[in-house]
Amino acid sequence: METVANVLVGLVAALHVYILVMEVFLWQKKPGLGFHGFDPAMARATAPMAANQGLYNGFLAAGLVWGLIAADPTGYRVQVFFLSCVVVAGVFGAVTANPRILLAQALPGALALTAVLVAG
Repeated sequence: METVANVLVGLVAALHVYILVMEVFLWQKKPGLGFHGFDPAMARATAPMAANQGLYNGFLAAGLVWGLIAADPTGYRVQVFFLSCVVVAGVFGAVTANPRILLAQALPGALALTAVLVAG
């Protein structure tokens, strides 16, 4: 079960790196426009906000990677903390911005958190 948990944590980390790239580097380009569905004018207007959000997603990814490489009990605790942050951010984003964030962010985080808790 520990291997499954580690794979899920790695996938959630990769998801947040992907979100970072979309929000920081590609927000106003074709991949970013498809990612968020804004027209070019709205993408331009929201680019600073998106970059800020992207940076936070990068911090989530970094924390998850730290949790994967740190020895236990630190690694376990770091994974639980950052996965909890992912779930809370996903629920908050679903309530305040777009309901699909619940499936795209909170659900993967909750699955990984469950696996980590069961394996721990």
